[in-house]
Amino acid sequence: MRHFGHIAPEVRKRLFHQEPCEFTADSPARLLAAALGATLYSPATRPRLADDIVRQAARGVVSMVLCLEDSIDDADVEAGEENLVRHLADLDSRPGADLPLLFVRVRTPEQIPDLTRRLGPAVRLLSGFVLPKFTEERGMPFLEALADAETVTGRRLFAMPVLESPELLYRESRVAALEGIYRAVDKYRDRVLALRLGVTDFCSSYGLRRGPDMTAYDVQIVASVIADVVNMLGRADGTGFTVTGPVWEYFRVQERMFKPQLRQSPFLEGQAVQLRQTLIEHAMDGLLREISLDRANGLLGKTCIHPSHVLPVHALSVVSHEEFSDAQDILRPERGGGGVLRSAYTNKMNEVKPHRAWAERTLLRAEAFGVANEDTGFVELLAAGLTD
Repeated sequence: MRHFGHIAPEVRKRLFHQEPCEFTADSPARLLAAALGATLYSPATRPRLADDIVRQAARGVVSMVLCLEDSIDDADVEAGEENLVRHLADLDSRPGADLPLLFVRVRTPEQIPDLTRRLGPAVRLLSGFVLPKFTEERGMPFLEALADAETVTGRRLFAMPVLESPELLYRESRVAALEGIYRAVDKYRDRVLALRLGVTDFCSSYGLRRGPDMTAYDVQIVASVIADVVNMLGRADGTGFTVTGPVWEYFRVQERMFKPQLRQSPFLEGQAVQLRQTLIEHAMDGLLREISLDRANGLLGKTCIHPSHVLPVHALSVVSHEEFSDAQDILRPERGGGGVLRSAYTNKMNEVKPHRAWAERTLLRAEAFGVANEDTGFVELLAAGLTD
């Protein structure tokens, strides 16, 4: 699989200075964590689940979560498990089917060995499990069950803990909770692919819900949690983990209180005017702003609940030619001693030592999502994906 692989090769050649790399479920964890992109959640109870997975892969989705937790009713868990096992067996019988990275969001640790046993040979389709309401106390049994399932199946299985518990939100318990989470995930570091933020649960603790004109960063109590999670769990010194962005809940807006957040100037040519209007009508201007803020705050990738959110996440994850140029300059071997240099675009200072970690992360993102041509921006990437 590869990002933008659903777009014709000749179009990719026009859009990209460096095309996204190809990768598989067996690729190195560092690359997979960077390449998760828009992780699309789907209830495991969907009656045409196997077909849905194949269809979304053909539309550019590279990671999906089949959910047995909050997205389905408590009474439907057993039926959801049966449906999941049946449809993954169906997919396993389809030779050559292009599939995304598949994860199952479970409710209890016991579901992990039970599902891997029931899946039989189809377990090869799974990349791992999403672990809900993760704390040190509640999370360790999940990680232990995952390690046991790996031993039994002989397959590499990743964990993606979801940070969404009230202990993380409440000021008096936050630091202790984060320290405990770090101890748990550090012990199983090789198996933890990414940490996911459950912002909807954070908001629910205070009876809040952000509107389509607001981002998670406008809700100050949520923004403070994100900052502390990145501070303690997302460091670039080798001790941190990939932390993914929060879910965007909206996919169509009937009425607005504030002006749209997309400037007109990038959308003035050809069909781009209509593209801007479509994005605004479907609340994508708020999503695009939140994606930009995610990256500015150290998050990579995003939880998505609607297929229309996937392309914007991926388009804004592509490395610009200017970013790529700066990152390459900073990491040149002859710059090992540090120093300051003017960027090739002659519009900023690149300070070698302070910007090194940013440059390394940028080149990893470039490997996963590609580098845009000099004359290609997110508008062109969006338009190409929407018209393909």
